[in-house]
Amino acid sequence: MGTQEERYVARQRFDVADAVPLLLDAQGVVTSWTKDARRLLGYAAAEVVGTRVADLLCDEDARRLPELAERCGRDDGWAGLLTARHKDGRPVRLMVRIASATEARGSVRWLVLLSEMEQAPGWDMSRSMLEQMAARSPVGIAIVDTDLRFVWSNAALEQFGGGPAYQRLGRRLADIQPGLDSEDIEARMRQVLRTGEPVIGYEHVGRLRSAPHRETAHMLSFTRLDDDLGHPMGVYYTVVDVTERHRARQRLALLDRAGEHIGRTLDITRTAQELADVSVPGLADFVCVDLLGSVMRGAEPAPGPPDGTDPVPLRRAGQQSVNATVPEAVVDIGDVAAYRPGSPPIRCLTSGTSWREERLDPLAEEWATDIADGRRATFLELGLHSVMIVPIRARGVTLGITTFFRRRRQEPFDEDDLSLAEDLMSRAAVCVDNARRYTRERDAALLLQRSLLPHRLPEQDAVEVAACYRPADELTGLGGDWYDLVPLSGARVALVVGEVPGHGIAAAAAMGGLRTAVRTLAALDLPPQEVLAHLDDLVARSAREEGVVPGTEGADSTEAVGSGCVYVVYDPVDGQCAMAAAGHPAPTVVLPDGTVTFVDLPQGSPLGTGGPPFESVELALPEGSTLVLHTDGLLAHGQDWVVDADRDRLRLALERSEPSLDRRCRVVVDALVPARPHDDVALLMARTRVLGAGQVMEWDLPADPAAVSDARKAASRVLTEWGLEDLAFTTELVVSELVTNAIRHATGPVRLRLVKERALTCEVFDGSATAPHLRHPRTTDEGGRGLLLVSQFSQRWGTRYVPEGKIIWAEQSLTDPSA
Repeated sequence: MGTQEERYVARQRFDVADAVPLLLDAQGVVTSWTKDARRLLGYAAAEVVGTRVADLLCDEDARRLPELAERCGRDDGWAGLLTARHKDGRPVRLMVRIASATEARGSVRWLVLLSEMEQAPGWDMSRSMLEQMAARSPVGIAIVDTDLRFVWSNAALEQFGGGPAYQRLGRRLADIQPGLDSEDIEARMRQVLRTGEPVIGYEHVGRLRSAPHRETAHMLSFTRLDDDLGHPMGVYYTVVDVTERHRARQRLALLDRAGEHIGRTLDITRTAQELADVSVPGLADFVCVDLLGSVMRGAEPAPGPPDGTDPVPLRRAGQQSVNATVPEAVVDIGDVAAYRPGSPPIRCLTSGTSWREERLDPLAEEWATDIADGRRATFLELGLHSVMIVPIRARGVTLGITTFFRRRRQEPFDEDDLSLAEDLMSRAAVCVDNARRYTRERDAALLLQRSLLPHRLPEQDAVEVAACYRPADELTGLGGDWYDLVPLSGARVALVVGEVPGHGIAAAAAMGGLRTAVRTLAALDLPPQEVLAHLDDLVARSAREEGVVPGTEGADSTEAVGSGCVYVVYDPVDGQCAMAAAGHPAPTVVLPDGTVTFVDLPQGSPLGTGGPPFESVELALPEGSTLVLHTDGLLAHGQDWVVDADRDRLRLALERSEPSLDRRCRVVVDALVPARPHDDVALLMARTRVLGAGQVMEWDLPADPAAVSDARKAASRVLTEWGLEDLAFTTELVVSELVTNAIRHATGPVRLRLVKERALTCEVFDGSATAPHLRHPRTTDEGGRGLLLVSQFSQRWGTRYVPEGKIIWAEQSLTDPSA
């Protein structure tokens, strides 16, 4: 029995009163036999119980038992037709249903219900009854021979064209309906003739000669007819008109596609383009979406209809055509489409109602005015013949219009099409308005973002830098991660990457506060661990001022509490690097030979949560090494970022060779972060440089006032070698004042260093921990003007502390003409 027949039998209903039950064990051995079973097959219970059920079946069905046993185990039962042997030797056709009857103790049993098919009513239907069924059926029915020529058809087939039955005899489908895609239909017939497998529910869409402008759909099913020897005689097929169902399905599919594709980005222009893309070619051949200028900017539309007699400007936000080059468009996307007052587009815009014209005046010009490049044209020249205009209305406000044109498709728009367009527009309008509102909010958010993240990293010679930022909140583009580079004295730089919990505007605002605090602390030239300690105190104090105790429930109400930060200071003079971290991934180092190493950096507690003092580490980096600082979103993907597998992924991404650091930065993010990450991601990569020996000069000076003159002369000689004679006077003054102060007020050795980078830096080291103070002496004072002069002749100056003492430094710019 074939699969199709089995499915039919499985759907039939047993009459339980007539069904004969028997039981089988797991091996298919009969364990129970009833009187009804004896009546059906003639065997007594003693003759059957204990024997295999296969012995009761004909040979063909007995061979199927292993397959049926497998199907019973998989599907928990089976239904179908089997042929058994009666005791007198005659075959008995049975309808069989097998169900599981497993006992409570786990023994497998199968309940078998038997029903004799020969006694089922309706199997001996008369030929005249079958002929009446075929002739009077409302379904079109036909039979073709192996050459696909008609040998019989019923009257219902005439409604599909091709003439009455007698005109079809001996002819093929292409002969009687030349406008039909007969090749496709006949291909299905040949497939059925070749394989014997029926084709059920094939839907054919085309146009009949009687209605060439109207698309029709027919459902066809094909079955092969065989003679008694199994040789193919022809194909029997049925036809049902499903045009209305087809069109309804198309409309639902269009609306479903609109719901899926329109409004995915909350970008006004993309939303308008998605509307046009969805409408072509399902509804129209050319669609253009025009919005008010205020809507494109995210503002509220002006109240009331347009006034005056001047053309009303709309902006083309999207358009699509069945032709790739969109030849029907006389206005490009982004340009203004100024429509004449009183024209159909403006009437729809002002009234808020739709308009449809089955046949456009072919000689009428397109309604837009002031068309550039001589692109004005009549509807005939554009090939447009039918139109619908539907206003884009959301929340009682008209935002623009959408115009639908027919060009290639000859049937005009009808009321059903207009109803579909209005349904489509009611959905799309909300998306457009959401995009408008979002544009307004996002512009404000982006203004905040531009004030928080660096537009570009400062120029300096210590490192080559590249950064990449990918927020989890793709709608606002804002997040709590940040990065920064802060130039320090002596050509050094501070590299910072941090992360605030959460996403969106609140996290971005907290991030901006922390970034500002870090830059302020960096200006104090403190070691990394002290910068983080001050930052930790600042976050904790802010939390207490808001009434939140760090480390307790509710602490997350202050966005900055729990933030992470890594702070790195790199010195290009000697290649030394110092760093500390607060609840943040440690940096990774890519050595010049490509080897990737992970810095063993003690992890301090997140900011504002309390914990032991922060610790720093120092390491020497060869020139050309790359420092990689990142937030945990680069690797975590919802898991802990210290997992070895995540480090292996980062190692593989960093080992790839790229032509530039910017490219390498983007490739690493693309390789490790999905397009829509679950967490914000910030990546900062810095390739180290080392200043040449000719850019740094250093002298040890005795604690003798006479050394001041020697220091000035040495500095003047170096400036001459560097070609900086113009700075000789001011530099000698700075050197004189700083060295004099060190010798006069400090103890221990004094050291003078000049560093030439983008600025000329003069540094004086002494062993005292006392910081100098800038004084403003009175006119009658004899001293106290040293640092005041230094501040006047330098671009900036300051003090930084080292383990052995302090360094007072002053910079003069070499790149800023106004400095």
